[in-house]
Amino acid sequence: MIKSMTAYASAESSTNELTVSTEIRSYNSRYLDVALRVPSGYIALEEKLKELISGQVMRGRLEVKIQIKNDSEETNGFEIDRLKAQSFHSVLDQLRAEFGVKSEISLELLLSPGGIIKPVEAAKDTDAIWPAVKDCISQALDQLDVMRKREGDFIARDLFARLERIERRLDQIKSKSSGLLALYQQQLKERVLLLTQNMVDIDAGRIAQEAAILADRSDISEEIVRAASHLMQFRHLMQSDEPAGRKLNFLLQELHREFNTMGSKVGSAEVSHIIIDVKSELEKIREQIQNVE
Repeated sequence: MIKSMTAYASAESSTNELTVSTEIRSYNSRYLDVALRVPSGYIALEEKLKELISGQVMRGRLEVKIQIKNDSEETNGFEIDRLKAQSFHSVLDQLRAEFGVKSEISLELLLSPGGIIKPVEAAKDTDAIWPAVKDCISQALDQLDVMRKREGDFIARDLFARLERIERRLDQIKSKSSGLLALYQQQLKERVLLLTQNMVDIDAGRIAQEAAILADRSDISEEIVRAASHLMQFRHLMQSDEPAGRKLNFLLQELHREFNTMGSKVGSAEVSHIIIDVKSELEKIREQIQNVE
């Protein structure tokens, strides 16, 4: 089954006092790359989240943003920075003694950044909220999978159509390359006549021998068989349940190699033109499978 690596999904899960929401965006990547944005205080959830995600997604870059609103948590408390308070008190005593300063300490001074009084964040009970977070992420991953499959179906239809065109072209190559011996015999005769200007009698046996050697060197029957096998395997991988992107990319390289070899062996201009068309289709397939998981 073909799945696209490009997709988007969002979900929200709520209980009486807890609301968890998430957004997931996935992009092309050679490997699984998960980028998490978790609220401060919930970093301990990252490993569980990555394990959950990697159990459902095999490949692609995923940007996951999670928001958590917990009304059951106590309001942040405050504490005194005692060392800083002692320093402030010492400095104020010096100011009063040396300069007669009598101003009071303002509340803004105490609460300002770097002040004596600072907020204390309450500890997060990550184990208690994990079921809600897991439910929310699971919903989003299910939606993401649906979208990746839907996009994959569009890619698969395009790939199957291109494979059919390549298979038809391969049949044409096989048909037109079967008469190469006669073609080489005729080409050799014409070349000898051109060089000798009809002044030398042509040895038909020698012409046949040289043409047979050229035909043997230009034989592409093995390449045709291997290319047909690769195309069959390509179809099989597209229909399997496992992620196939990497294997399809490997098979595509093998197909390129087989058709390049055919092009270098065959001396027929007509066959060469067909191979050029095939390589154009292979390049379009390569562009498509860059987005396949």
